[in-house]
Amino acid sequence: MLKKPLNISLLIIAGVILAVYISGYQYLFKGVRLTYLRGETSSTIDDGKYFPARKISKGNAKPWPIDKDYNKIALSPQLEKHLKDTESVSFLIIRNGKILQERYWDGYKNNTGSNSFSMAKAVTVLLVGKAIDDGRILSLDQKFSDFYPEFSEKSFGNDLTLRNFATMEAGLDWNEDYKNPFSPNAAAYYGFSLAQVVFQKKIKQQPGEKFEYQSGATQLLGFAVGKAVGMPLAEYASAKLWKPLGMEQDADWTTDELGVEKAFCCIHSNARDFAKLGSLLLNGGKFQNIPLIDEKFVHQMITPTQHSNGVYGMGVWINDDAKIPHYYLRGLYGQYVIVVPDFDLIIVRLGNKEGQEKDAKNRPAEVQFYINEALKLAHN
Repeated sequence: MLKKPLNISLLIIAGVILAVYISGYQYLFKGVRLTYLRGETSSTIDDGKYFPARKISKGNAKPWPIDKDYNKIALSPQLEKHLKDTESVSFLIIRNGKILQERYWDGYKNNTGSNSFSMAKAVTVLLVGKAIDDGRILSLDQKFSDFYPEFSEKSFGNDLTLRNFATMEAGLDWNEDYKNPFSPNAAAYYGFSLAQVVFQKKIKQQPGEKFEYQSGATQLLGFAVGKAVGMPLAEYASAKLWKPLGMEQDADWTTDELGVEKAFCCIHSNARDFAKLGSLLLNGGKFQNIPLIDEKFVHQMITPTQHSNGVYGMGVWINDDAKIPHYYLRGLYGQYVIVVPDFDLIIVRLGNKEGQEKDAKNRPAEVQFYINEALKLAHN
């Protein structure tokens, strides 16, 4: 009696699986396996071990100096509560080039890797700057069609420039939705081939005329850099950033199944090494007074673009209209590298959740909170 209903159930399941594959949403199976079957509801800061990755190799480590007041002052109860409520795993304050505060939770340490999420977008933009320095890319205004003429003619036309990608003014038909399992973000994160996701997109409006934050734009920028330098992004990042900056640990850059780096996200590194990226911006592209990236290029990264309403430069979020001007790398769930130039401060926060409060321009209000708390600790 049970055999017939069981057979019908199996046929229905088989039909659903076939339909998913035919529709192009087969990445959903991987997504379910890496989230719900692990007791999660979405991506996490420590899911890098479930994906292929390329190593960003370090060279000779140049650890941060330790401030004379290192961890001598307790965090305020308000800061402790916020960090606990948002399930933070790392909180780091660097004052005048030295570590002033360094706190870890949940088994994390100073060498524990954590998912950068979209903070990696700034790394991809930095690699563009380095490729320009190296003569591999002519300028930010070079056309994307120079690198991928076959896809440009079919999907993007000939107007798209690398600057359009870096400033989030590409005009792609891309819906930046982190909660929708059918969105291109999910397909890029869990899918087999990044190229299949981004090269099938079209242009919905004239590039360079409107700011719209799109991970697909940074992924296409990453494809252009890889083509220009003739090597994987991780290898180029190792040679041009990780080794010169004296990173303390190797990092992992998550890839698709074909070995292509997710240029829009997913560099797994630690708070101390992420802070070196903030230092590079703070010091105009120099590290220990040695130029690594052209100063004018860095200035463009941290200067708000015309169409972004003052909130975005190139791979970097900006709040110049605050009482204390600052800019920051930002990733999903509140991954931050915050730079406060007027006080020579770098703040790194890594964790599982972000605060929900926004400012008048829809920027995370907790960034200003972290700055206020860091300044209290720095001037105590």
